[in-house]
Amino acid sequence: MNSRKKAAALRYNTGRDNAPKVTATGKGLVADNIISKAKESNVPIQEDSTLVELLAELNINETIPEELYQAVAEVFAFVYRTDQGMND
Repeated sequence: MNSRKKAAALRYNTGRDNAPKVTATGKGLVADNIISKAKESNVPIQEDSTLVELLAELNINETIPEELYQAVAEVFAFVYRTDQGMND
C-alpha cells in the first residue's frame, strides 16, 4: 500500500464565491510543497486524510460539492479559531 503524504488547499472569498474552491492538490513532493507554502504564509493547516482524499478528486478551481459543506465548514471554523488565537 502506498502511503504517500497528500494535501489539498482551499480558497473561499466571501461575497465572491458561492462555496469554497480547491486551489491545489497533490501527493508526495507536491503535497510537501503545498504544506510548505501554507506554513510560509502562516496559513493554518488541519490534517484530515479522509477529506483530502475527497478533495483530491475535484479539479483545480472546482467548487466543493454540497456533500462536503459540513466537513469544509469545520476546517474553516478551525482556521478562524486559529487566526483569532494569533491575533490575541
